[in-house]
Amino acid sequence: MKARRKFRESKSHAVAWAILIALVAVGFLCFRGVTSVFAAYNSWVEDLPEINSEHFNYAEDSYMYASDGKTLLAKFQLEKRDPVSIDKISDYAVKATVDVEDVRFYEHNGVDPQGIVRALFNNLTGGALEGASTITQQLVRNTALSEEALDITLERKAREAELALEMEKNYSKEEILNMYLNTINYGDGCYGIEAAAKNYFQVSASKLTLAQAATLAGIPQSPTAFNPKENPEKCIERRNQVLDRMLAAGDITQEERDKAVAEGLGLDPADSEPSQGIYAYPYFTSFVRDELMKSDNIYGCSYSDLFQGGLKIYTTLDTDMQDKAEKACKEQYESMDGDLDAALVAMDPTNGYVKAIVGGNDFYKDQWNIATQGGRPSGSTFKVFTLAAAIEQGINPLSAIDCSSPIKLANGTEINNFNNETYGRMTIADATAISSNTGYYRLTEKIGVNSLIEMAHRMGIDSDLSPYPIITLGTENVTPLEMAEAYSTLASGGVHHDSVVITRIEDKNGDVLFENADTSERVLDEHVAGATTEVLRGVFEKSYATAYGAGPSNGQPVAGKTGTGVEYRDHWLVGYSPSLTCSAWIGNRDYSSTSESLNTNSLWHNFMTSALEDTPITPFPTVSDPAYNSTQQELMYDYNTLSESKGDDEEDEELKERIKSFEAGDLNEEDLSDLYSDSKYEVHITYEYSDTYPEGTVLSQSLDSSSGVINTVVSLGSGEGDSNDSNADSESESNTDSSDTTESDQ
Repeated sequence: MKARRKFRESKSHAVAWAILIALVAVGFLCFRGVTSVFAAYNSWVEDLPEINSEHFNYAEDSYMYASDGKTLLAKFQLEKRDPVSIDKISDYAVKATVDVEDVRFYEHNGVDPQGIVRALFNNLTGGALEGASTITQQLVRNTALSEEALDITLERKAREAELALEMEKNYSKEEILNMYLNTINYGDGCYGIEAAAKNYFQVSASKLTLAQAATLAGIPQSPTAFNPKENPEKCIERRNQVLDRMLAAGDITQEERDKAVAEGLGLDPADSEPSQGIYAYPYFTSFVRDELMKSDNIYGCSYSDLFQGGLKIYTTLDTDMQDKAEKACKEQYESMDGDLDAALVAMDPTNGYVKAIVGGNDFYKDQWNIATQGGRPSGSTFKVFTLAAAIEQGINPLSAIDCSSPIKLANGTEINNFNNETYGRMTIADATAISSNTGYYRLTEKIGVNSLIEMAHRMGIDSDLSPYPIITLGTENVTPLEMAEAYSTLASGGVHHDSVVITRIEDKNGDVLFENADTSERVLDEHVAGATTEVLRGVFEKSYATAYGAGPSNGQPVAGKTGTGVEYRDHWLVGYSPSLTCSAWIGNRDYSSTSESLNTNSLWHNFMTSALEDTPITPFPTVSDPAYNSTQQELMYDYNTLSESKGDDEEDEELKERIKSFEAGDLNEEDLSDLYSDSKYEVHITYEYSDTYPEGTVLSQSLDSSSGVINTVVSLGSGEGDSNDSNADSESESNTDSSDTTESDQ
């Protein structure tokens, strides 16, 4: 009996010990669990961002203006947002937001445990789905923790809660609610209630009615599903839920609720923002925008600054001149085939300010700006760089050059004048006016192609250029903007200015981030620039020249050069007055051929006539000729020589008549000694290469009575050039179709 009792006692002690051990184990596990939870929580919140005002610096729109400082060209925005203070927001909107998003907002300290339990119970029992985040938590999620906003994890919720508690210590309830109402997403690209009110109802947030306020307050739960434009029925259903919450909270009466429920949405949508935020003159405006978006831009602002920094950007665009440019292009379109395009750039040569840009017929068709992008073969407008380089080397433009056609290169390629006209020998000035390809090719060989390239870069061409003489005929791609900048260097007397499209940028506080600095640099002697301009005036003023009669109707003197690309794919006229440069182009975007009769003269004339109609006539500055190199001139026949000869005896007169009637090819070198053996004059022979006349043929003669010399030029045949390696040239030119060398200026 005692043994059985003892056994029962020992068994009951064992059970007690087991229970005790189990309780201890459970306690230990709970302790370890709680400890682990606290450890995890601490690790989640240890690197939280500090709550400060930077998180609530809302994105602000940037604005671009024309040169008048008033004409809006573009508005750049990351989002539709227009922050306002809480006293500028309807009481209905404030109450509706609190009642539907966080009814205990004024009672909790950032996190609402009671709200969490209520939302959990409601969701589990089949009620309308509710979130458990407070307004403060939502604000934190959309600002300080925006990069984590889509993470559906306990860690993110813990971080959100911790920051919400911290935020409530530093900001008042009113400040938090105001920040929330300026931050939350209301759909349709709207952030903040002011932007939403204007977008959906075209009223300010302060003027929202009860029904309107309830509509907006219901959107943030699902900005897409409850967008009133896209899903009006769902939006009304959600609005009515908001009204029910307001009634339950005691913020509206039953009568107010019923009246609002009976209303339709009453939308009055604002007009859609223009494409890409561009309000006017898209070719110019998009070019400026693209310049600002470059990572290496010179303007001191970033992509982020442009779209959310509240910048004010002031440009060089002259709206009156831009309108005239567009009108001139429109008139051009009406006079030519519908598949053709036109481009135009107008620039002030005194400072490089771009006054107008037209980059095609329809910007929104393909958004390719012919005036500034890619470049096109420039045709004979490129000869200006050869001309300026030759004059700088001391070659008088009144000297003659062989313009006979064709030139046959060693690789078989032919260089032709338009229609293969053979002009014989003529002055460089006349060769410019009539646009002789063969003359300019020979001139390029004479001065060296590197001097042409260096001159082009000095004057404003940024594009890379091939080191072959053929480029003088405009085979390289350049933009109308580049050509306007380069020709403006001549218009300003040899002073180069970088092209300028932005004069000033201010930040949202009105502080100047960028102000255009003077980039002027003398790159050409004024006498060289003046002599070049004088030659280019002949393109407009000589009756046989390619732009004869295309000058402005008011008689303003102008200078410039026409150009036509291979197979008539591109047509150019680039010219200038002392106050305005215009670069005009016509052609097909797809590089297909156009009509042989097409040219850019009317487009250029119409624009310059309109642009200068109210401008007093301004003559080009008068400057003396540069010092010309007599050694260089010995290489070419000078038409002035005969008129300057001063002999008065019978022999002089006879020689003058003989030499005056001389034509290239009449004599060979061996004939000279017999012809002039009894003359008192010395025969001075110089040599030059010629692809037209065989070696030993006399190309020209001139009499200088004052020095007692008969200057004679004799052909060396079509051997290697004196300043360039023809074999090197042929490596590039061998791949050039002969038609590539035909200039069709007329």
